[in-house]
Amino acid sequence: MNKGELAAAVASAAGLTSAAAGKAVDAVFDAITGALKKGDDVRLVGFGTFSVSDRPAREGKNPRTGETIKIAASKQPKFSAGKGLKDAVNG
Repeated sequence: MNKGELAAAVASAAGLTSAAAGKAVDAVFDAITGALKKGDDVRLVGFGTFSVSDRPAREGKNPRTGETIKIAASKQPKFSAGKGLKDAVNG
């Protein structure tokens, strides 16, 4: 399912126009992104938790040349599925 298909499913389920559903989906993604940028977690009970983890700087190897390279520290978005989502997928 891509973003357009998700917006169509939201429109159908909520009785919205596709344009309104598309704006709603965009607003949800923007809100989650904004919270993660600030360093906050987004907890959706029964669905899961979006969070940010810090990845420290480290050394790696260029697979082509075998040369050692430095990989800069970065922040990595993570998603942990909640019990409700796991149960829905597995049952």
